[in-house]
Amino acid sequence: MSRVRPGRDDSPDRLYTLTGGRSRSGSDAFDLVTLIVAECDPVPGMQSEHAAILRMCRYPTAVVEVAAELGLPVSITRILLADLLAAGRVSARHPRAAKYRLPEPELLEQVLVGLRNL
Repeated sequence: MSRVRPGRDDSPDRLYTLTGGRSRSGSDAFDLVTLIVAECDPVPGMQSEHAAILRMCRYPTAVVEVAAELGLPVSITRILLADLLAAGRVSARHPRAAKYRLPEPELLEQVLVGLRNL
């Protein structure tokens, strides 16, 4: 017996249509916590899911949040995001890359020498 989730239509036909038959995004740019930011507003005639992504990503939004908001599997969301990234409509960055930069090895060496001298 299959469980039906209200508000979700994960039928293979619908997912096939959303992605144009693709099962992979062809991009490694997205993991679950990659932040997506819209670079433009939706335009008339745009696929409704693409337009929804652009509206919800006016501020940095994680891939997993986009998938949850759309009610779609992450794999399908990644394909839609790859389309938008290729068109220059969104940008993607990993939060760790933006927040944390390791210090130069020379600086670490100087700190280690200083600690040993204590």
